[in-house]
Amino acid sequence: MRLPRRALAAAVIAVVLPLSGCGSGDPGGGSTDASGRIEGDITFQTWNLRANFKPYFEGLIAGFEKKYPDAHVKWVDQPAEGYADKISADAAGGTLPDVVNVSPDLVAPLAKAGLALDLDKAAADYRREYLDGAWASHRIPGMTGTYAFPWYLNTGPLFYNKSLFEKAGLDASKPPRTYDELFADATRLAEKSHGKVATLANVPTIEDFGRYGVQLMNKEGTGFRFNDSKGVELLTRYKELYDAKALDPQALTATPESSGKKFLTGAVAMNPGSALDLGNFKKQAPDLYRNIGITDQITSTGKVNMYVMGVMVNARTRHTPAAVAFAHYVTDARHQMEFAKKVAIFPSTAGSLDDPYFTKEDGTDETRVRVAAAKSLKNAVNYTPVLFSEQMKTELRNSVARALQGKESPEEALDNAVKACDRLLEQQG
Repeated sequence: MRLPRRALAAAVIAVVLPLSGCGSGDPGGGSTDASGRIEGDITFQTWNLRANFKPYFEGLIAGFEKKYPDAHVKWVDQPAEGYADKISADAAGGTLPDVVNVSPDLVAPLAKAGLALDLDKAAADYRREYLDGAWASHRIPGMTGTYAFPWYLNTGPLFYNKSLFEKAGLDASKPPRTYDELFADATRLAEKSHGKVATLANVPTIEDFGRYGVQLMNKEGTGFRFNDSKGVELLTRYKELYDAKALDPQALTATPESSGKKFLTGAVAMNPGSALDLGNFKKQAPDLYRNIGITDQITSTGKVNMYVMGVMVNARTRHTPAAVAFAHYVTDARHQMEFAKKVAIFPSTAGSLDDPYFTKEDGTDETRVRVAAAKSLKNAVNYTPVLFSEQMKTELRNSVARALQGKESPEEALDNAVKACDRLLEQQG
């Protein structure tokens, strides 16, 4: 299955922010004190997980209720489609569940509206149980506090087609490890294939600018900065790739699915992925699978990008001790490890990535990817700013497209993108 992806937060922002100060649910509100008796009925909402993991979550809840007999958990699961809209409606109507599966971009508007419990105050004793980067992923620029427990993480390597590298006269045992090497190899692949084989299938996104070492926002979180000299440099280099046909001509409209298909058919030489993809390669493209190369994400920072999911506690819950206890129970080391062994994700808890499951290879490519990814996650960061909404992503993508097409210079395009994103940021309040 495809696990919950980064969410659409724009719809939440529009509806939730006006609620700031009044809260959701009981006018009497909840309490930030999580030290009381763990009791009461709470609701736990997940994001498109019931179909594949029903027994796991039913067992999880049963274990919690056995440990705390006076607490009862009702589990609801929402489909992937429209998840942000559902949270928006619940926040506006005062029916936001007590414990909610969220991504960092969904936490931001809820935290600003006073609907996400600050765990630095309510659950500070648990802080040391989690990886530093994972805990920090649910902090909001311009605010103090942490607004969700980190749950599962994901990252992945770059896959490359050894056969295509060899046909271009490149050493398939030495894939690019720096941006200079990447752009040089991409240009050679395009030249040797007479423009028929591109190396990359996607235009740069905000996380690519982050990996390149671009400062994405100011320290106060009040404005974007990805139009600095390094940002312009990266986009200029992508423009050179695009002109040389080393960047797929359909990259301007590509999706992860379409890029994956390009890689499967040999039209693209490299593509990011995860251990989940290896099984697909084996079934759908056995020739590719026999020629698959695996290398690390390319960064200028030494830190790979990670995707993180979290578990938020509603600040207006009537049962704060039970809600905090359950959110911690879901995300503690034992239960994260159990979940990680059911699907190709990684725990956010400190020390878990040192388990032999994540450190010892058995000769298979699947294990090789898992071990490499686990190692890289120890100091990985979520480059996408929590305040970077879907509308902002669209503005950046459109500006990048104009630069690649030669309608604007890279500098003009990024200046315009920053101006548009800053305007949207002001609208968030």
